[in-house]
Amino acid sequence: MASAISAVDQPCITRGRIDLTSRASEPQTTNAVDIGSWQPAEGLAEQARLIADGKMSAVDAVSAALDRAEHSQSTINAFKLILRDEALAAAKIVDKQIAAGERKPLLGVPIAVKDDMDIAGHPTAFGCPGEFEPKTEDGEMARRLRESGAIIIGKTNSPEIGQWSVTAGPAFGITRNPWNLDHTPGGSSGGASAAVAAGVLPAAVGSDGAGSVRIPASWTNLVGIKPTRGRVSSWPDYEAFNGIAVIGPLARTVGDAALLLDAITGNHPNERHQLSPPDRPFADSALTTPRKLRIALSFKIPFSGVPAKLDPVVRGRVERLAGVLENLGHTVVPAEPSYSFPGLNFLPRSTNGVARWADRAPDATLLDHRTRELTRTGNLLGGPILKLARSYEGVLRRRIGKTFREFDVILTPTTAVPPFEADAIDGLGAWATDKLIVGGCPYAWTWNVLGWPGVNVPAGFVGDRLPVGAQLLGQAGSEPLLISLAAQLEHHERWHELRPPNFD
Repeated sequence: MASAISAVDQPCITRGRIDLTSRASEPQTTNAVDIGSWQPAEGLAEQARLIADGKMSAVDAVSAALDRAEHSQSTINAFKLILRDEALAAAKIVDKQIAAGERKPLLGVPIAVKDDMDIAGHPTAFGCPGEFEPKTEDGEMARRLRESGAIIIGKTNSPEIGQWSVTAGPAFGITRNPWNLDHTPGGSSGGASAAVAAGVLPAAVGSDGAGSVRIPASWTNLVGIKPTRGRVSSWPDYEAFNGIAVIGPLARTVGDAALLLDAITGNHPNERHQLSPPDRPFADSALTTPRKLRIALSFKIPFSGVPAKLDPVVRGRVERLAGVLENLGHTVVPAEPSYSFPGLNFLPRSTNGVARWADRAPDATLLDHRTRELTRTGNLLGGPILKLARSYEGVLRRRIGKTFREFDVILTPTTAVPPFEADAIDGLGAWATDKLIVGGCPYAWTWNVLGWPGVNVPAGFVGDRLPVGAQLLGQAGSEPLLISLAAQLEHHERWHELRPPNFD
């Protein structure tokens, strides 16, 4: 497929900010690229420990991450903004704080956030073209991230208003999968997942409105946590996308993802969805062996109005993982939730959410024609229709929640297919794009309607070095259980020991 967006702009460096307008099968090796000597980042907890113990300075950790981010742009193109001067200045301050005896959970560790999150002094374009005004203050999540001691080195690419599971667009070009550069890392948190998978950073923060943390995690061999609605602040948004979108971590290990979730957990007093703090840190759950669980193995695709079919190779990887869970002592039984018609709830909330976000664009004529079409739909589905759709959420929770009377966790594929090609949506019309995206990724969005947590875990590789994943799904507040089960799987699978060729 010819690409009209693969040749867009080269980085322009200005004032220190780069504006870039059995065990799982071993992957094969193709797509060789020359990126010189590549030293991937240590894990999140490991970097925090090394910095706290004085074995690595914050300046060295941040400098290395910035160098990797810049060096990888020509291959994976993960970043919208790289904040070199700002991050290095913060790192110098941190080194003085550490020398004075100060300690925080992530003090001095470099982190990136998706470009739908507000960072003071920088625009939030969410994958859109145009000249957005810089934000005057951090969003609540970023404030908490900095409060933990982390240093934000940049903002990562997302498709326009997070709509697609392919991270590409005329505002920034194509973001590529480190495991196979011909393919996408997924979306919409594709830049975040590509950066972590390549070893640019130990972890990153993404957002999930229809699987946008879990899908890219599955396609880049990462752990991605979609927390319960209200666990992580969406402020300055009163709620994100009519309550279907949440913020969550991406990392190579369960422990690192849980540690990052601890750092960003909490609310602003003025936002709609509020949760009580967890009883203990999520990082502790990653160190806890779960009790023997009853797990429902589900392959049913919720009705969405778009044809969708599970690829047999993906099914095989999830079935293998179910066998691993049985070998670990859990009971795994085929069982299907009663989904009813969750799309009737999701469609008005998602399309209206896109329409409301599109109002922020400085020039609507620059938006993708598919965005403009979806905006018109979202405006039509607002008002009474949106209110009626939201009222159906309780019904869905009761129907789907019946599964948890018998089971503790539901195991499903994260996607129905392996990663799409990197330019898969280029040149497509709106309906063709929807058929591709929804047909390939039909498993994740129902949990956004419910507002319940889910964790993607790597399930292995298929074809030409293409990762796929599985979801562990639970009821509201069940993150500790899902995290402990994911960590038990990780101990057996050792997925974090695998790195993409050329980035190892």
